[in-house]
Amino acid sequence: MSHKVLIVDDEPDIRELLEITLGRMKLETASAPDLSSARSLLGTNDFHLCLTDMKLPDGNGIDLVKEIQSEYPHIPIAVITAHGSTETAISALKSGAFDFVSKPVDIMKLREMVNTALKMEHELPEKNAEPDNSPLKIQGDSVEINNVKEQIIKLARSQAPVFISGESGSGKELVARSIHAQGPRRENEFIAINCGAIPSELMESEFFGHKKGSFTGAHSDKTGLFQAANGGSLFLDEIADLPLHMQVKLLRAIQEKSVRPVGSEAEIPVNVRLISATHKNLTEEVDQGNVRQDLYYRINVIELHVPSLRERKDDIPLLANHFLDVLANEHSKEKVSLNEEAISKLQAYDFPGNVRELENILQRSLALAEGNIIRAEDLPPLKSQIINESPSATLEAQEKIASGEEFSLEKHLEKIEKAAIEKALEETRWNKTAAAKKLGMSFRSFRYRLKKLGVD
Repeated sequence: MSHKVLIVDDEPDIRELLEITLGRMKLETASAPDLSSARSLLGTNDFHLCLTDMKLPDGNGIDLVKEIQSEYPHIPIAVITAHGSTETAISALKSGAFDFVSKPVDIMKLREMVNTALKMEHELPEKNAEPDNSPLKIQGDSVEINNVKEQIIKLARSQAPVFISGESGSGKELVARSIHAQGPRRENEFIAINCGAIPSELMESEFFGHKKGSFTGAHSDKTGLFQAANGGSLFLDEIADLPLHMQVKLLRAIQEKSVRPVGSEAEIPVNVRLISATHKNLTEEVDQGNVRQDLYYRINVIELHVPSLRERKDDIPLLANHFLDVLANEHSKEKVSLNEEAISKLQAYDFPGNVRELENILQRSLALAEGNIIRAEDLPPLKSQIINESPSATLEAQEKIASGEEFSLEKHLEKIEKAAIEKALEETRWNKTAAAKKLGMSFRSFRYRLKKLGVD
């Protein structure tokens, strides 16, 4: 099938350059010098892609992006921006643009972008397209998780950087993989890396590669993660853990769409879809100076929040059955299920470790259960997430007051507060953001109390 591309630009030279380039790619083109002409052509033709300049005589390219998103959602639209116009590019991506290319137009990058766009099916992907047995199938039917699934379908049709927020163990990497699997890059690599797990001195080499002899121990050339993910997607988990010097280098790689291996004088073009995530509050990390603000704006073009398991407890039975089926297959066992009492016990628990903790609990319970039914007593002890003052502490205070002993209410309350904070930290695996949320406090207030009470 011949693909047809709409070119919208008021500069005849740019239109001619794009027409010649796309013509050599065996693509049919139609050109418009303004928004009015573009709207007319859209109404009478079936296009597979639209390229538009941002500044047009009768309006703005973002207006066209929004109109196409609304009236012709099956057509990917890419914008042509002035060189170095980062804010304009980000605005276009937020409005629904598939991707952008900067002036002067780099022909090779333009070709790559067009080829990626045309890999997208002419029809919108079906909701929940993966089969039930797919490892990328996101389990759950709650309102919260269905909202995530709908956002994944929309984001899969874009090349905009995506930032995935959510607590540890909530399934952020699964969401990232699903975005990749439903998009036009699905036939290429999905590379995932935990930024907090790479030693600082090796980060540049891991991300961008190195040349033989560039430093002690560099016995051969090494391909970096950006090059390994070329044509596909790069998932940077726990991106807030990147040291500031690497954030600068990462920002440049994103902006220039090229990398320079350690020890090399030449830059290598790369074409990757960037997806990042962290369990930390990225805005607070910027305020505290841990994350550069310019990097924040580049990676957080579109944010997708993954709900915690306690926010979607209705999904626990379905998730539990899924994990039990997987575990039974791995251990060559017959199908195992939970009785109603066991399900009720799980749904009464707050799961500070989220979906990952549920899987671990079921793995342990499966080993202890007799027969094909897991009962409530087969589950490990699940501590209540309600943090109360212990009865012994209350009794001790009452006895001191009754006996006339010296008693400090302030110190007593500090002792209770410190115990509650330490318990919240333990139950969230020392995730300060999650602990603050559990205690109903702002992160700033929580930090102040940690310092005041001397909690390390």
